[in-house]
Amino acid sequence: MAGDVRLIARIGPRVTKDRFATLGEALAELERRVAAVGRAPDRNVLGREYEAVRQVAGRFELRGSAGRGGLDVRGDGSAEAYTGWIRKQPVERQPGESAVAALGRALSTR
Repeated sequence: MAGDVRLIARIGPRVTKDRFATLGEALAELERRVAAVGRAPDRNVLGREYEAVRQVAGRFELRGSAGRGGLDVRGDGSAEAYTGWIRKQPVERQPGESAVAALGRALSTR
């Protein structure tokens, strides 16, 4: 993903959009923002109870010349990386790899 990379962050009702010159810069900012996501979303939504692992506390998307991908941070603090946009494909983590690092690996090899 060389060139212009956009990072779209959705945390609750708040959406922010930023641009970065490189994938590395965007991933560094993504790592910082993932660490700041609150881990205790409201478990009662429209009268229904949801487990924290089933709720998305933050959703982050990267868009660039090599494609799209993103990361969902769950209410329990776990994170899942994916590639694609309409048809999201989960990115498997390698041993000792963070979700952000897995996303970076998947996008840099496209």
